[in-house]
Amino acid sequence: MADSLFPASQTHMGQTPRHTTGILPYQALKELIRNKEIMAAAEFSEQQVQPASVDLRLGSVAYRVRASFLPGEGYTVKRKIDLFGMHKIDLAQGAVLEKGCVYIAPLLEYVALSSRISGLANPKSSVGRLDIFTRLITDHASEFDRIRPGYAGPLYAEISPRTFSIVVRQGSRLNQLRVRRGSPSYSDAELFRLQEQLRLVDRPLEARHVQRGLPVTVDLSGEPGADLIGFRAKKHADLIDLDRIAHYDPLDYWEPIAAGRERAIILNPDDFYVLASKEAVNVPPDHAAEMVAYDTLVGEFRVHYAGFFDPGFGHAAEGAQGTRAVLEVRSHDVPFMIEDGQLVGRLVYERLTDVPDKLYGPAFGSSYQRQGLQLSKQFKPYG
Repeated sequence: MADSLFPASQTHMGQTPRHTTGILPYQALKELIRNKEIMAAAEFSEQQVQPASVDLRLGSVAYRVRASFLPGEGYTVKRKIDLFGMHKIDLAQGAVLEKGCVYIAPLLEYVALSSRISGLANPKSSVGRLDIFTRLITDHASEFDRIRPGYAGPLYAEISPRTFSIVVRQGSRLNQLRVRRGSPSYSDAELFRLQEQLRLVDRPLEARHVQRGLPVTVDLSGEPGADLIGFRAKKHADLIDLDRIAHYDPLDYWEPIAAGRERAIILNPDDFYVLASKEAVNVPPDHAAEMVAYDTLVGEFRVHYAGFFDPGFGHAAEGAQGTRAVLEVRSHDVPFMIEDGQLVGRLVYERLTDVPDKLYGPAFGSSYQRQGLQLSKQFKPYG
């Protein structure tokens, strides 16, 4: 079935990719599916394969578990579910996952990777903007969101809605998988040169600013002519069906935050905020980017659950324009003040093995190419 759904690309058949190591692009991911290194218990859809990732789908059941866990070297995920599972939930017709609870769901996709291929996962953008903590788990894993080279076996999603209860069903796509060949790395000096050449973020940087990625700061002044700087989630809102697009009224779920004279806000513990970066981000067609989720050096808060930026994000053929990053922000145990222009995270770029056949953008059905401050796609436009 994969052979007919994903026929070999005429432009890439028999061609050698530009680089032997790096993140695999769209056409190489389709080849992995054809070669059965990535498989599924149900037919793949064309929409699952993104410019540099594959969307993963929930299977027919989920298990409510007592706590988050990693299986560790001696256990499969199924064995840990047998030990710590509370009850089984049928997802075939849709089911509610309650906020504050932890669930493990077997995914429809599974893998049989070769020895030089590894995987890394992240929540999809809309999932991060809904404060749904989603992580990939494999058998015998000692860390989340990573698939070791040569792994062959099932994949699972740990799902923990933090702010809103949600409705999901078999086939719901909550996280995405990037696949890497080899172990390429970018030095700070190389990333700075790339910034100088391609203007990855739209402000001047010196070499000293580039440390384990490009700095990203928060915008608390608002766009010209508008004083909206963010949204804070309401604590007791109704549930959200992830399949309903442009359906919900933002004011039923969110409190708008206006810019103040101090150009600062205090993050309340356990509150969830959607803010935006000051910088516009540009991801060239032959690169992918990831926002570092949390850095203890910048403060007691977590930024950006959904960290993947696809090739072509914020990029235009006639010249890089840039798109602002939306930041999902949650404070930890204490109130924490953040100010306009404060460092909140870093963008790490990684080269692809080749330019994808399809790039992020409206032609590919992408939702956030020219976003400003934007909620997830389940909500109607605000204002």
